[in-house]
Amino acid sequence: MTRYPPTQPPSHRRPEFRKSQLHRQYTSLLRSTPLMLVFQHNNLKATEWMAVRRELAAALQKVDDSDSSIVEGIKLQIIQTSIFSAALRVVAYWNPTQGQDRPPETSEASNPATQSSVAGIQNTTPSPSDPSFTHSLSRAAYKAVASKRNFHPLTPLLAGPVALLTFPTVSPLYLKTALSILSPRAPAFAAPTRRANPGYHDPTTQAGLQKLLLLGARVEGKVFDMEGARWVGGINGGMEGLRGQLVGMLQGFGAGLTGALEGASKSLYFTVEGRRMMLEGEENRGRGTGEESNTS
Repeated sequence: MTRYPPTQPPSHRRPEFRKSQLHRQYTSLLRSTPLMLVFQHNNLKATEWMAVRRELAAALQKVDDSDSSIVEGIKLQIIQTSIFSAALRVVAYWNPTQGQDRPPETSEASNPATQSSVAGIQNTTPSPSDPSFTHSLSRAAYKAVASKRNFHPLTPLLAGPVALLTFPTVSPLYLKTALSILSPRAPAFAAPTRRANPGYHDPTTQAGLQKLLLLGARVEGKVFDMEGARWVGGINGGMEGLRGQLVGMLQGFGAGLTGALEGASKSLYFTVEGRRMMLEGEENRGRGTGEESNTS
């Protein structure tokens, strides 16, 4: 009987292949990265990549932010689009907790001499076809997303040579700085001047930047086009500014709702009070008429 190591359960494709390792890497990247920019790159040379990464890192280091550890997690990398698309389908459409008929667990002890990954998952057979294996490279995941090709809105951007700029957190401040270097647009995302940053205007750096084209972004699982990516980067004050705008909107909504309720209650009060006064007036006039008739 074929045995598998505890950290390597049976997979649809052989896990030692480079494609399988990239699939695992991209799946982890998609699940742990809330913000990424998608660029098309056109045959950048190694020296041009080095120059672009150097200027990007230097600009990010200058960002005045309390959490400087974000810079270490910002990476610019080239991806294999076909494998990345497959990993994207698994992350977006594969949910192993739904529709899985898991066999009941048993208390049968395993033999330490032949212990494998099968021993950690009860009532399974060492076969990729076993439905109890639900990891990202499992055959169950492959079959579940096989019909989802070209469904995801990010898929049209994954054509041709593609590079990703990934951020460990959603930070409009760092996003704005990165866009000012990689895809500048005045005035909101103006490139640094020659006086402020001479290295940015180096011919090698400029040659590399001219071969990069911003295609879109993925923010918290949502796909944005170029303008949407710049909108996120243009939020004044970063995340604090966004929270301030949200608080202001909620306060304005609460004040409007309070005013509407107060206006409605006042209108109801005046209506009821007017009706009461009208009825009292009619009642008083009726009493006066009755008294006059009795006197006469």
